[in-house]
Amino acid sequence: MKLLLIVGVMLLCASTAWAFPKESCGEQSCTDCHTLTKEEAKHLLGEQADQVLNIEPSEVQAMWVVEVEKKGKRYPVYVDFTKNFVMRGEILRLKDGENLTNQRIASLNRVDVSAIPLADALILGNPKAPKKVIVFTDPQCSFCKKLHVEMKKVVALDPGIAFYIKMMPLNIHPEAYMIAKSIVCNRSLAMLEQSFADRPVPPPLCRGEAVDQNLALVRKLGFNSTPTLVLPDGRHFSGYRDAAALLNMLGSRVKVPRQSTSGK
Repeated sequence: MKLLLIVGVMLLCASTAWAFPKESCGEQSCTDCHTLTKEEAKHLLGEQADQVLNIEPSEVQAMWVVEVEKKGKRYPVYVDFTKNFVMRGEILRLKDGENLTNQRIASLNRVDVSAIPLADALILGNPKAPKKVIVFTDPQCSFCKKLHVEMKKVVALDPGIAFYIKMMPLNIHPEAYMIAKSIVCNRSLAMLEQSFADRPVPPPLCRGEAVDQNLALVRKLGFNSTPTLVLPDGRHFSGYRDAAALLNMLGSRVKVPRQSTSGK
């Protein structure tokens, strides 16, 4: 599906580029000749948008990115310069695979990081690190397990980053709720890693109310999958990322060393 979207965007850009040859704009930029107001965008989009928030040239030539709000959710749609085509889908940058649409959605839907309590969080890395990433995880989630391995690589490479891990057990993992309570009661990163390794975790020694509070919080924030990462600036992303992607997301200058392929 993503490949089809990329191909579609490339074809659309090619067609619009031919429709607006360079000489039609002279030495000016194309946006000097082609404009789109919020009123026009709202008329074009109709029921697709309750409100048009912002319009600017897209990363893809001959298209605008229109930031809209619908039922409280904010996301981008793409309108071509002819004003005949609207695209709702993901724009991927081919050179590095960066999902530009997801980046913009994250920027449009930032959360207030200060509203997320950290007293119950497990800290991976230096507590004094200037960059604090909040991670909502499920102790029986396979992608959380994979992410945890990459997070350990990140803190080993960049001591300026720390991860604050909060329990978010999902209903699809029946034992995760009680395991999460045990981990919170013991404030034990080792017990989380024990669960990730499929080793038994003892029953909770306290009520573990922080787990229930976390579940109420994520419902309010609209998080519904694990792992979910909340960056220091309030942007949030769900799903697994490797160490290189995490470092890049956090603006770290540290690079992941290349593994030798010599076999030695």
